[in-house]
Amino acid sequence: MENSDDLVLLDSPGSPFGMRARLALAAKGLKFRTELEDLTQSKSSLLLKVNPVHKKIPVLIHNGKPICESLIIVEYIDEAWKDGCRPLLPSDPYERANAKFWADFIDKKVSPASDKLWEIEGEQQAAKKEFIEGIKMLEGELNSKPYFGGESLSFLDIAFLPCYYWFHAFENFGKFSIEAECPKLVAWGKRCMEEEFVHTSLPHPHKIYNLAVEYKNKMGI
Repeated sequence: MENSDDLVLLDSPGSPFGMRARLALAAKGLKFRTELEDLTQSKSSLLLKVNPVHKKIPVLIHNGKPICESLIIVEYIDEAWKDGCRPLLPSDPYERANAKFWADFIDKKVSPASDKLWEIEGEQQAAKKEFIEGIKMLEGELNSKPYFGGESLSFLDIAFLPCYYWFHAFENFGKFSIEAECPKLVAWGKRCMEEEFVHTSLPHPHKIYNLAVEYKNKMGI
């Protein structure tokens, strides 16, 4: 889709939250520029200017106006570009609320556990248990559907796909097999990766693992 809007995304290559914004923009076929933030260095003056509250990526700047927080960015993109674009959130109020509930679950339950898997030494066992419990609940929500929203990739898939792309790193740091625990979820992830806008927007899982190792080395963790 050709767009005359000026879109700039403040991002970092391995950020799962930045990946959500990238996926939403790509799903809509929108062109945008990227300003990369080095998360091992001091925050840039641009980031501090456009997100003075949380001082975190991602930030989408649309015609000079910043939108912060990844799920809010995805919802904003869906609302701002409707005509001629694939919808991301369901039109049915209940289904929309349910998708938002599970996206919130990912941020509050799954992501904190996954962070401990690779960032905090000595907490892998407890984090692994918490992480597996969380993704098993997501697998139950997926059930036998090809995508979380049904027949097409949508909002909740975009909310969780970046975590799937980190599975290889989590397995290496935590010494376990996610496919052995959640085979349906892994099959879902492989199905999503077949979408052109997905695999062209995100780094390969092995690259993400390398970025994580590099980050840990730089930060001394």
